[in-house]
Amino acid sequence: MNIEQKLVTSVISGLKALYGQDVPAAQVQLQKTKKEFEGHLTLVVFPFLRMSKKGPEQTAQEIGEYLLANDPSVSAFNVIKGFLNLTIASSAWIELLNGIHADKQYGIVTATDNSPLVMIEYSSPNTNKPLHLGHVRNNLLGGALANIMQANGNKVVKTNIVNDRGIHICKSMLAWQKYGNGETPETSGKKGDHLIGDYYVAFDKHYKAELKELMARYQSEGMNEEEAKAKAESESTLMKEAREMLVKWEANDPEIRALWKKMNDWVYAGFDETYRMMGVTFDKIYYESETYLEGKEKVMEGLEKGFFYKKEDGSVWADLTGEGLDHKLLLRADGTSVYMTQDIGTAKLRFADFPIDKMIYVVGNEQNYHFQVLSILLDKLGFEWGKGLVHFSYGMVELPEGKMKSREGTVVDADDLMTEMISTAKETSDELGKLDGLTKEEADNIARIVGLGALKYFILKVDARKNMTFNPKESIDFNGNTGPFIQYTYARIQSVLRKAKEAGIIIPAELPIGIELSEKEEGLIQMVADFAAVVKQAGEDYSPSGIANYTYDLVKEYNQFYHDFSILREENEAVKVFRLALSENVAKVVRLGMGLLGIEVPDRM
Repeated sequence: MNIEQKLVTSVISGLKALYGQDVPAAQVQLQKTKKEFEGHLTLVVFPFLRMSKKGPEQTAQEIGEYLLANDPSVSAFNVIKGFLNLTIASSAWIELLNGIHADKQYGIVTATDNSPLVMIEYSSPNTNKPLHLGHVRNNLLGGALANIMQANGNKVVKTNIVNDRGIHICKSMLAWQKYGNGETPETSGKKGDHLIGDYYVAFDKHYKAELKELMARYQSEGMNEEEAKAKAESESTLMKEAREMLVKWEANDPEIRALWKKMNDWVYAGFDETYRMMGVTFDKIYYESETYLEGKEKVMEGLEKGFFYKKEDGSVWADLTGEGLDHKLLLRADGTSVYMTQDIGTAKLRFADFPIDKMIYVVGNEQNYHFQVLSILLDKLGFEWGKGLVHFSYGMVELPEGKMKSREGTVVDADDLMTEMISTAKETSDELGKLDGLTKEEADNIARIVGLGALKYFILKVDARKNMTFNPKESIDFNGNTGPFIQYTYARIQSVLRKAKEAGIIIPAELPIGIELSEKEEGLIQMVADFAAVVKQAGEDYSPSGIANYTYDLVKEYNQFYHDFSILREENEAVKVFRLALSENVAKVVRLGMGLLGIEVPDRM
C-alpha cells in the first residue's frame, strides 16, 4: 500500500472519529502540494464541511491534528484556506522506497488468463515503396502503445496490414517490366523495397512526360489546358496498361501473379531489415490480397440483410445519414473493392483468429472520417468491438525542409534516416569523449543505441495528435529533453553503482527506517513512486508522450540531486547506502520507462 492509500484510510478513520460519518474513499481527494507551499500531499477539505458544520480552516485544522496524533507517516501539517498540506515523515518515504526496491518490474502489471485482449494495428506499408519518415512515427507509436497496453495488464496482439495490391502496385510492376532490364536486388546491390520504390518513381516520371507530350498535341489542335489535361489523362497508354495489369491480377493471370509475388518478396525482405533495425515486431501480418475478397463477401451479406443498398450502376453503398454522416461507397460498379471493404474483410479475419476485446488502429489523422465510418459499419455487421474500436489518430511528421512526396522520390527514407542518426551519434559522442576507452564493437553498439534512442525519443515525446517537425540535429543533444540526455544519466548511475560494488558496498534488500532525508531526496522518491500512476495514465490516454516526458523530468531531478549531494563520498555509511539504493531505483524506472518506448539504455557511455 503506498503513502496516498494509507493516508486515505487514516482520513476516513479521522472523519468517523471527529464527525461520526462514514465517507467513501473516492471522496478523499489528495494531490501533490504546490511548490510554493510546505508539504508533500494536500487534502481538499471542502467535501467534509457539511459533516463538520464548521469553516474550511477549522475543519482542516481538526483533521490535521487527528492525523498528526494517529498516523505516524504524517510529521507536520499546515492549513491554507480549505487545503490541508501534509508533510510526510522520512520513515514513510524510506518504507515506500523499500517497496519499490523489492519490485523488479515496479509499475508494470502482468496479464492473467482473464485479462482483456487488445489488438493493435500499425505500420500498414505499401509494397510499392520503402518505409519513410511517416512510417517511422507510425511504427514507433504502435510499438510503444503495444508495450504500454501490455504494461497495464492487457494481453496484446501486434498486427500489421500490408497494402500489397491495387493500381499503385501495378505501376511499379509495369515500370520494372518496361525499364528494368531484369534488374534484381542482387544485381543492383539495393534493398528490395528501395529497388521497387525506384520503379514507382520511374513510372511517375514517364507518365508525366507522356501527359506533357499529349497535352501539347491536344492544345495545338485547339483544346484549352483543362480539356487537354483531361483528354491526356484518359488517353495515357501507360495508365491504361497499369489498369489492364490490375484487371489481369484480379483475374488471377498466372504471369502477372508470378511477377507480383517475385517483386513483393523482394520488398518483404527489405521491410524485415528495416523493422529489425527499428526494433519493431508483429505477432500476425495480414495482406490486403487475402482480405479484400472477405470484405466483398461481408458487404454482400450486409446488402442481403438490408444494411446497405445497391445503385442502378451496380455499386453498393451504406446510407449513414441517420448517424449524421453521408452515403459511403463500399463496392464500385465494376465490383472492385475500396479501402473500407478491405478493412471490413481484415476485421472479419482478425475476429475469427482472435477473441478481440478492443481494437486499436494506429493511423494518421487524415483518416479520422474513415474510422468513424468503419466503426459504424462493423457495429452494423455484428462485430462486438466495432462500436468501441479506437482510432489512435496521429499528426503528420515533417523535416525542417517541409513535406515529402513518394511519387516524386522526395521522401525521407527510414533506412537512410536511421543510418544517418547512428552516424551522427557516433560523431557527437566522439567529440564529447563519451566513447573513450571503448573497443570499436562497444563504440559502434553505443552509437546505435544512442542514434536510434535519439530518433525514437524525439518522435515519442511529442503528443501523438500534434503535427511535428523532426529535427535530427536537435534530437542528438546530450542536454535538454532528448533521448541521449536520459541515456547518459542512466549510464552515469550504472557507473556509480559499479564503483560502489568495486568498493565492496552492498545495497541491502531493505533499508533501515531511521535515516533523516532531505527535501530533495523525499521529492525524488515521490517522483520514482509516480511511475506506476504514469504508466496507468498512459494506458488510459493512449499516450507514449506521457511516459517520455515523465522519464525526462525524473532524470532532470536526479541530475540536480547528483550535483547537490555526495553519494560515494558521503561519510555517513547509512546515508551513502540509501543514496545508492535511491540511484539504483531511479535507474530501474528509467530503464522500464524507456523500455516501454522501445528505447535501449547503455550501461556505459
